[in-house]
Amino acid sequence: MTRVAFVTGGTRGIGRAIVERLKSDGMKVAAGYSGNDAAAAACAKELGVMVVKGNVGSFDDCARAVAEVGAELGPIDVLVNNAGITRDGVFHRMTADQWSDVIRVNMDSLFNMTRQVIEGMREREWGRIINISSINGQKGQAGQTNYSAAKAGLIGFTKALALENAKKGITVNAIAPGYIDTEMVQAVPEKVLEAIVGQIPVGRLGRGDEIADMVAFLAGEQAGYVTGSTLSLNGGQYMA
Repeated sequence: MTRVAFVTGGTRGIGRAIVERLKSDGMKVAAGYSGNDAAAAACAKELGVMVVKGNVGSFDDCARAVAEVGAELGPIDVLVNNAGITRDGVFHRMTADQWSDVIRVNMDSLFNMTRQVIEGMREREWGRIINISSINGQKGQAGQTNYSAAKAGLIGFTKALALENAKKGITVNAIAPGYIDTEMVQAVPEKVLEAIVGQIPVGRLGRGDEIADMVAFLAGEQAGYVTGSTLSLNGGQYMA
């Protein structure tokens, strides 16, 4: 059986690496995105996947996106909640918009997307939900109370949903990447990036394909006994 996967934030960075890997594993894959039409067009052309534009912070947008994927590819078997944003700033100067924007996109999106697919997965008695957290959701990070809160909440969401759906053949897991060599990380000032790499025991940034490898395992048939777990891929920078 060919599985159908939907990866939010799937046209750039870690998300695109995940999309490419799942497609190479033989899945029918859709990549969600919110604004960069050029990156989405390149992803569709180069990887041969469906792309769907929408705002994961909107329940209605998520419902529409899932319906479009279902109509073109079939019911979603694998959902990767990868979309996320940052609006950094120390808490005592953080605005309400900085807080709410991050919580909406990084946290509310879990409900907005997963609610669209969970009933179908339960009916078919098979599903894989993989949530992309962060090292900073595990250890915290100055200047990221909003982001750290959302990514920590994602881990609690993962555990509770795993308990509710284990007997229905649905696994729910989280991956907490450390610092990965993406456009966002490369935009960090050079001296700051050097300091970050100096804190990573393996001595380098992670790669998107390394995250994608773990997603591919969790998305597969062989991972049916893994649920409610948070897998840390951070080069030894933080050991929970």
